[in-house]
Amino acid sequence: MSDAHAEHHYTSLGVDNRKLGMWLLIASECLLFGSLIATYMILRNKYVTGPSPQEILDIPVTTVSTFVLLMSSFSIVLALHGIQHNNVAQFRRWILITALGGLTFLGFQTFEFTQFVHHGLGLTTSVFGTSFFMLTGTHGTHVAVGVIWLLSLYFSSLKGKLTEDAAIKV
Repeated sequence: MSDAHAEHHYTSLGVDNRKLGMWLLIASECLLFGSLIATYMILRNKYVTGPSPQEILDIPVTTVSTFVLLMSSFSIVLALHGIQHNNVAQFRRWILITALGGLTFLGFQTFEFTQFVHHGLGLTTSVFGTSFFMLTGTHGTHVAVGVIWLLSLYFSSLKGKLTEDAAIKV
């Protein structure tokens, strides 16, 4: 990669524009999820109708799905390490494992949502239901978009478009 091309992606701070953009996206997501979590915490005991959180939340299932999602954080680091060291096979293996972790989490979330609806909790059942489904639905959407992005990176690597020089995309 030429120096002129490399400088094109850098800000006056010396940080790659794409990396800065990702950090700003992460910061805005922290604000979004922080607001949703705060709303949920305030409203979680506000139910006039419908089941209470204690009646429907399945802590063992939630624990397993959270563990799977957290392990995906580890596997994406291994995928990044692979592409940074031009080990495309390692990258592909770990990016698929990460995507599988995201899909597994979404499967758990779908199972839980089905159980909640079966027990009478819906988006309009109570303010607890509204805040709960808004928080977890937004998070599920975030994970689904992440899985799509991971798979697009995998297919880019199959076409030879993702190399050590393009590791910033991961």
